[in-house]
Amino acid sequence: MGKAIVAVSITPVGSGSPSVSAFVAKAEAVLRRAGDIRYELGPMFTSMEGDLGRILDLVQEMQQAVFAAGAQRVSTVIKIDERRDRDTSMAHKVEAVRAHAAG
Repeated sequence: MGKAIVAVSITPVGSGSPSVSAFVAKAEAVLRRAGDIRYELGPMFTSMEGDLGRILDLVQEMQQAVFAAGAQRVSTVIKIDERRDRDTSMAHKVEAVRAHAAG
């Protein structure tokens, strides 16, 4: 029981361009290849759900992919929401907010 929901933003520094989409694509490819972690690519963060240890391993792989794509420096922000009292999901969290908003 228990599942982590993690938001991660991996930003290349020193790439020579203000655009980061090519680097994000390299990081996202790590998740696509992994296949065992549910994720959603967003405009500022990528959200993932699953085993926390596995997700943290993947974040490290994502950082390495950005370095391998030519970044000289990588800045990573991680936000973790881990519940151990019951299972939850990214979808459930969004549905709960929408239910409250609907009254």
